[in-house]
Amino acid sequence: MEGVIVVNKPPGITSHDVVGFVRRKFKMRRVGHAGTLDPLATGVLVMLLGKSTKLFDRFVAFDKSYRATLRLGTKTATADIMGRVIEEKPFSGITRSRVEEVFRGFVGDIEQKPPMVSAVKHQGRRLYKIAREGKSVERAVRKVRVDEVRLLSFALPEVEFFMACSKGTYVRQLVEDVGEVLGCGACISQIERVKVGPFDIKDAVKLEDLNEGHVRSWSGQS
Repeated sequence: MEGVIVVNKPPGITSHDVVGFVRRKFKMRRVGHAGTLDPLATGVLVMLLGKSTKLFDRFVAFDKSYRATLRLGTKTATADIMGRVIEEKPFSGITRSRVEEVFRGFVGDIEQKPPMVSAVKHQGRRLYKIAREGKSVERAVRKVRVDEVRLLSFALPEVEFFMACSKGTYVRQLVEDVGEVLGCGACISQIERVKVGPFDIKDAVKLEDLNEGHVRSWSGQS
């Protein structure tokens, strides 16, 4: 068997857990994924089966879109609500128009530092593994592209938004940076990846519904 499956990853498990599930489901070893989602995140996770694993580089190069919620006034060690709270500040003076103004400042070609909770390597080790030890290391700034950040709902302390961006862009880091500009801090409380290249969340299958009929052939064209 070979091809592509677009999975709707549930919360609470890792992308590697999904790989293990697919391996057991189809009784095959050659399974991979293109683009990690951490346990908090849900949504589009593209699985590559058999010879299609060779297409990994093409899939990770796709642009991505997210629907996420940030929580104002709270800064954590991992930039999400699952992490240890390290700072809390008042946020009552923040307005919808101010958040929209700050969002606009992050659209375009920007520089971003990968968060400690990421799969980027530092001296051969994944940053998230270093972060689990309570450590932080210096990370090189990267250039990424943000095509759109659109506010969807505003209900303090939470702000829901849509974001379209290039590969290598970290939503949690953007949220933390937005919190810094606003002066009250912020962290991610919910995140869903709704699109990876041509693959949309409406076409993604839940793990419990997965079967061989969901395996697609892939020509390598976007």
